Amino acid sequence: MTAAARFASHAIDTRFRDLPAVAVEKAKVFVLDSLGVGIAGSSVEGGDGLMRVAAGWGQPAVPVWGRAARLSAPAAAFMNAWQMHNQEYDGLHEGAVVHAMATLLPAALAAAEVRGGVSGAELITAVAVGVDIAASLGLASRAGFRFFRPGTAGGFGATAAAGRLLGLDREALKAAFAWQLAQASGTMQAHVEGSPILPAQLAFNARAAVQSCELAKLGFSAPEAVFEGPFGYLSLFEGDAALDPVLQSLGRAWRIAEFSHKPFPAGRATHGGIEGVMALQTKHGFTAADVERVEISAPPLIVRLVGRPPRPEAGASYTRLCMAWTVARVLINRKIDLADYRGDALTDRATLELARRVSVTTDDNPDPNALVPQRVVVRLRGGAELSWSCDAMLAHPTRPLTTEQHLAKFARCLDFAATPLPANTGARLMEAVDRLDALEDVRLLGRLAAGLA
Repeated sequence: MTAAARFASHAIDTRFRDLPAVAVEKAKVFVLDSLGVGIAGSSVEGGDGLMRVAAGWGQPAVPVWGRAARLSAPAAAFMNAWQMHNQEYDGLHEGAVVHAMATLLPAALAAAEVRGGVSGAELITAVAVGVDIAASLGLASRAGFRFFRPGTAGGFGATAAAGRLLGLDREALKAAFAWQLAQASGTMQAHVEGSPILPAQLAFNARAAVQSCELAKLGFSAPEAVFEGPFGYLSLFEGDAALDPVLQSLGRAWRIAEFSHKPFPAGRATHGGIEGVMALQTKHGFTAADVERVEISAPPLIVRLVGRPPRPEAGASYTRLCMAWTVARVLINRKIDLADYRGDALTDRATLELARRVSVTTDDNPDPNALVPQRVVVRLRGGAELSWSCDAMLAHPTRPLTTEQHLAKFARCLDFAATPLPANTGARLMEAVDRLDALEDVRLLGRLAAGLA
């Protein structure tokens, strides 16, 4: 049996009753988190231009979160996925290094709008199996990033979730995976250069997932070895991979239960540095003016992803992925917020000067996908040396956010909607997601998130 057949069976055959309670609960948590982050992303620079382009892609039917607008199903999946990842604030599976919800939830809710009458229990199940497939592809990899895995692997998870909700059978879903391979895209170059095209790569794959499910109904003869073939996904996009162990784990390990929150609106790779500086400031009471240097030691992936030098006028997409700039901002304000990556904050000279005293070096960890351990050393003027380290970052499943922290993040995100939402939107969304397994029609979620209900 091919991997595509195994994935298709898992996606189609799993029932809500098969999910353990922790998977159901975590699906609710990350549906709410994802909607909030997607709403906040509606006001990020460049969004209005993307909306004008996407509006030409078909008849409006699906809500765009935070915008009081509708687009065609593929276009809405595109916009909502872009908004979810454009602030580096969406949750992820750390072991796979895949932001699976950013492609999956926009495609799944677009499919729910097209089909109509999709229950919350059906959505939860689609989320669970879609995350399993996206994370499995990341976990199978034994190589470092060559392509932008949150988009490429995430697109297959989105295809599984959307295909299930659209009623595809196993053969059609196998074909949809083949169509998705034909459209999969996204290199690491946009990440390296800190380009705002980076989140668009998730958006392209989310849009492709919706299209792949529609194209699968045409009955074209499709490649079978989508994932393991000599020119399949793993050979082309990952290079070195071991697929059998993750295929064996399907239905046993529920990857949504292994998801991590993003407690800070910056690349996950910066979070050890952020937390370490915050913890040391809280414990020792020093200010930015007291700091001589900050030294962060971390696995090679951290250095590769966020060890870039601070640059003047670099823009939000670059600075969200710059450990030095982000840590400097924390030293000055004792926190980091969505507002720190907008407006005048991005050109603050004091932040830039302090950032030049922050270094990020590798600890030579042999795992190309490791995010921890991380160690932070703050050297103060006068000679004092303060240190902090972690083996799991804040909001990892072993160190989860409290309910209060999770809901505070969600509420703050709603403050950044491009179109101000009705005052009761947050409460209504929290209530709807809290009872998601009993919700009769999930179209309510998109309409609330867009301020249309």
